[in-house]
Amino acid sequence: MIPRTPQQRHEADQRGREAEAEAAMYLAAQGWRVVAERVKTKAGEIDLIVARSGLVAFVEVKWRARAASLGDAIDERRLRRVAAAVEMVWQDYAVQGEDIRIDVILLAPGRKPTHIENAWMPLS
Repeated sequence: MIPRTPQQRHEADQRGREAEAEAAMYLAAQGWRVVAERVKTKAGEIDLIVARSGLVAFVEVKWRARAASLGDAIDERRLRRVAAAVEMVWQDYAVQGEDIRIDVILLAPGRKPTHIENAWMPLS
């Protein structure tokens, strides 16, 4: 991976924040309530936490400049990191016995968001 300049890191962070805001609006339109954004843990960050009747979803948001790049946006390593972060905080959000899951929202310009439900199914 090519090292990024501080300006490139700032621009990437800004694009990430915009993507998370777009994902939050999309999920709200689908009947979800945004509970938290950018939850930081020692294991990593959870982009969005959303809830609806009996379910709490921990959402990883990925944005790519080209829709063709979305296939490589999420992989098992990234999902494992999200799952480790979720493991640290899920009890704080599923306080009434709700089911939990990890979802992914993929975004690219000119394309409807792709919502991958239950994207992480750990092998027990």
